[in-house]
Amino acid sequence: MATRADNLASNLSLANFSKATELKKRIWFTIGALIVFRFLSFVPLPGINASALAQLADQTRGGVLDMFNMFTGGSLERMSLIALGVMPYITASIVVQMASALHPTLAALKKEGTVGRQKINQYTRYGTVLLCTIQGWFLAAGLESFGSSSGIAAVVDPGYMFRVGAVISLVGGTMFLLWLGEQITSRGIGNGVSLIIMAGIVAQFPTFVTNMTAGYSEGSIGTGVLLGFILMVVGLILLICFFERAQRRLLIQYPKRATQRGMMQADRSHLPLKLNTAGVIPPIFASSLLLLPLTITQFAGNSLDTDSSLGGGLQTTLQYLQHGQPLYMTLYAVGIIFFCFFYTAVVFNPEETAENLKKNGGFIPGIRPGKRTEQYLDYVLTRITVIGAIYLTFVCVVPEYMIAQTGVPLFLGGTSLLIVVNVTVDTISQIQSHLLAHQYGDLIKKAKLKGRMR
Repeated sequence: MATRADNLASNLSLANFSKATELKKRIWFTIGALIVFRFLSFVPLPGINASALAQLADQTRGGVLDMFNMFTGGSLERMSLIALGVMPYITASIVVQMASALHPTLAALKKEGTVGRQKINQYTRYGTVLLCTIQGWFLAAGLESFGSSSGIAAVVDPGYMFRVGAVISLVGGTMFLLWLGEQITSRGIGNGVSLIIMAGIVAQFPTFVTNMTAGYSEGSIGTGVLLGFILMVVGLILLICFFERAQRRLLIQYPKRATQRGMMQADRSHLPLKLNTAGVIPPIFASSLLLLPLTITQFAGNSLDTDSSLGGGLQTTLQYLQHGQPLYMTLYAVGIIFFCFFYTAVVFNPEETAENLKKNGGFIPGIRPGKRTEQYLDYVLTRITVIGAIYLTFVCVVPEYMIAQTGVPLFLGGTSLLIVVNVTVDTISQIQSHLLAHQYGDLIKKAKLKGRMR
């Protein structure tokens, strides 16, 4: 059976793809939904002065808004209807996930199966609407005062009517993106929300290539720097592919059971522990916390008194927290390592896993069920998390160091590379699964036809 499956997997070709009509429909639906997402990113909020906003956007480079603008495909920079993107949903889901691990009521709800998951998803959506409302209100209020020190008005007619209209538009845009992501997940291919984030990141790739080409032709970017960036990106992609698929598989053995032939046979399975259990959450959290003071200062403009001791000290501190500075990269690495361990402890519960194994009669060979299994799982998870944290820190800090040394703005940082590679690998795996299922379906049909002919 394993040999036949391997043969089928090796025979996945374009010919098989052309016959899989259901898969082609799913892919076309996904492409159409992503095109709709890109169109919406160019629809501005009502009451926005687009030309003035473009001038002001150049004055706030390097803050946390750049990171969120990358995830939204430039929608935040243009203040479109989907300027907030799906980040409020990601934040709400992380908060609910953490609360499920800490709050007894939510933890019990999580164990109720499908009904519990639906309730948790409902709470996540409520949290998304609340976060969108709060972020939208502060974003609208910030836009009204944005550029006042430069004499440029980003809002045509500021006031409460503009704020209410902006909040309604932003909440509607984010909820529409969530609905679109759910449609992609159910009727398309891949995870809808992840594909929307990836599409926003990839959408900026042509602009990056154009800037790099223009810099190379003008002589500001040398041949060695250009080749160095290409080799770095390729090397990081290969490294991410390797580590993201790396697992520590723990052997799980079950008691011997009688088979149909009267023989006693012990069942075996594996408990896969990912090397990077935390995913892309640690770099997102670490960079957001570090860039938040810089963003607040940029929005405050000239309101800070640089002559005062407080204002001067703040400006000096912010200079050390700029991209590429040693203090920034050190704190960035420390933040990634901290959130790696913190988020891994939230999403994986050794006590619950050990209890489930004990209830099902499973055990790790040489380890007693119960408390000893919990301790062993915690020991193994801590060791592989150390490797995962080092890997994440390397992937995220190396691009920062290269940008600081060369001065070339590289939009494909560690976080964006992690998202793009992970989503691409996951989508390709799902496409291969659909093709494999299609080939199995053809074999079953042929076997039924031969049975009828006999």
